[in-house]
Amino acid sequence: MKRMANLAALRPWLLLVAAMAAASWSGGVARVDALGMNWGTQATHQLPPKIVVQMLKDNGIKKVKLFDADESTLSALAGTGIEVMVAIPNVLLDRMTDYDTAKEWVRRNVSRYNFDGGVTIKYVAVGNEPFLAAYNGTFDKVTFPALQNIQNALDEAGLGDTVKATVPLNADVYMSPTDNPVPSAGRWRPDISDLMTQMVQFLSNHSAPFTVNIYPFISLFLNDNFPVDFAFFDGGAGVTPVVDNGVSYTNVFDANFDTLVAALKASGHGDLPVVVGEVGWPTDGDKHATNAYAQRFYNGLLKRLAANAGTPVRPNQYIEVYLFGLLDEDIKSVAPGNFERHWGILRYDGQPKYPMDLTGQGQNTMLVPAQGVEYMSRTWCVINTESPNMDRLADNINFACTFADCTALGYGSTCGGMDSNGNASYAFNAFFQVKDQADLSCDFQGLARPTQTGPSTNTCNFTIQIATTSAAHRRLAGPVGIVAAAVLFLAQLMILLH
Repeated sequence: MKRMANLAALRPWLLLVAAMAAASWSGGVARVDALGMNWGTQATHQLPPKIVVQMLKDNGIKKVKLFDADESTLSALAGTGIEVMVAIPNVLLDRMTDYDTAKEWVRRNVSRYNFDGGVTIKYVAVGNEPFLAAYNGTFDKVTFPALQNIQNALDEAGLGDTVKATVPLNADVYMSPTDNPVPSAGRWRPDISDLMTQMVQFLSNHSAPFTVNIYPFISLFLNDNFPVDFAFFDGGAGVTPVVDNGVSYTNVFDANFDTLVAALKASGHGDLPVVVGEVGWPTDGDKHATNAYAQRFYNGLLKRLAANAGTPVRPNQYIEVYLFGLLDEDIKSVAPGNFERHWGILRYDGQPKYPMDLTGQGQNTMLVPAQGVEYMSRTWCVINTESPNMDRLADNINFACTFADCTALGYGSTCGGMDSNGNASYAFNAFFQVKDQADLSCDFQGLARPTQTGPSTNTCNFTIQIATTSAAHRRLAGPVGIVAAAVLFLAQLMILLH
């Protein structure tokens, strides 16, 4: 993803949409082929790619968007017929400005899989939200040259007719002016207007789509005064349509999408195909990040996709959409917010969180879970209330949460209502699981002890991590892992000496 920088960069556009909503605030046949999934892998314990791919197939998911071109992931996708968007991370964009380097990347990550029984690669994502305002122009000068080189390399390799290069962009690249905050007034952000116009022309010339990430959830996260119902699709009691030149809007997704269409039209390409590269709703880490809200959001979105409802400016149209995301990721950056680690429609272990009908028929069905998942032993790490070192509890909780995911402990989150002992147990167990249940990882100066009695509550889940031999997990044993282990040892030593 993604919004790895300050989400405040999105505030201007969102405030405009909020103003639109506030102004009106008064107190078929399913098309599963339209639906794709974002498969992120920023987790300490990843499910094996083959298990994930089988789960995609079991749920009828025919498209997947990746954030790299990992060999093990692509090998697992080979022969499945699942359409794939591979990706070039932002940190590699500068290198792709050299055409020979771009050609080599295409050879190794696209052409290599182009054979009968290979990988059905449909798109190459050149960067991920590289023009995010909070990046302060870091990638502005390299993204378009990289896009040109990758598409030209695809063309030279004979793949340009079937594989298109695109740039997934955050919705902050377009906006409406403050004196006319309506979708029809949408224009490119002033600092990148010329760049966007050139890039859109290039995409059009090569029959490639514009890819945008849209997050109605962020509207609520950034603005407590945003009308909650305007973030959903079901026309709740609090929504009165916002009228823009006779066009009615009842949700922020449509308003956002059509603001983009207006910007494209102003650039002379109002008919350019648009792919929604990311859209979703998190389930923890914020007061609005709940299973109930996520289920409500997806129910509305999926029904619209199944009906090819389109948007007010592009009605009755198929929209290619990739949900974000497939699985929770426990080491994603939380700089934007604690919710970042909880976007998955499935838990970290591939188990469903709530009913979800991907056909858009609104049935109360659960997704098919991951099969054959192996877990560590049913052992948890909890507070030892008999320890004489209770005065050091806060330091040890902070230490545990520095190296493990404690985002569920925040205000409004699933584990946010526990007392200090409960918080300690959650933190200690999270660290214990991240460290593969190693004996020394459940001590914390005598403040912790292992137990085979599950400490989970009705609302707070104390995890047992999956057993994994994934490449990402094994990399911890390499040079970087050795450095990380040394840092961890020194940090533990500092606590002991405190």
